[in-house]
Amino acid sequence: MKMSVPYEATGRTRQKSRTRQALVDATRELLARGLTPQVEEAAEHAGVSRTTAYRYFPNQRALLVAAHPQLAPGSLLPPGASADPRTRLDLVVRAFTRYNFDWEPQLRTSLRLSLETGAQRPALRQGHAIGWIEEALAPLRETHPHVDVHALAVAIRSAIGIESLVWLLDVAGQSRDEAARTVLSTARALLAAALAA
Repeated sequence: MKMSVPYEATGRTRQKSRTRQALVDATRELLARGLTPQVEEAAEHAGVSRTTAYRYFPNQRALLVAAHPQLAPGSLLPPGASADPRTRLDLVVRAFTRYNFDWEPQLRTSLRLSLETGAQRPALRQGHAIGWIEEALAPLRETHPHVDVHALAVAIRSAIGIESLVWLLDVAGQSRDEAARTVLSTARALLAAALAA
């Protein structure tokens, strides 16, 4: 059985990589303006022909999924971070909340795509947040061996991601500063409850 090769993986790959990135960058710019671009609109904004754009992205969903932010630092903790899990968790939650606000239009679009009926694959992929939170909580493995660090990290992630921020902003009517304080307070409360268990 013959395997199909993605268009950008054949011939002139560097140029094709630049063209693909230009389409993704254009999509991110349009999303940041509050628009949800079709492939043709991203192509026009990027200065790429519609025909060429469709070779990279056959539909709007593929384009919007590609525009989802890819952030993958190994850690959100600064060098020499405290060994105190509370302090470490605060640092990670604040950094993750900044990331969510910086990429809010793209993350909102990915969230919407994930909720579409019949979506073939989730647009919101499991990222690095649970790992970052686990790293923040790592000292608990020595000081509080009864705490399931992974389960706690999952619980905290469920309360501090874009999904929670959207609810706090759109439904609860909080400002971004208030929402940031709310998710931080929730993360602290989950950690305190785990330590007291």
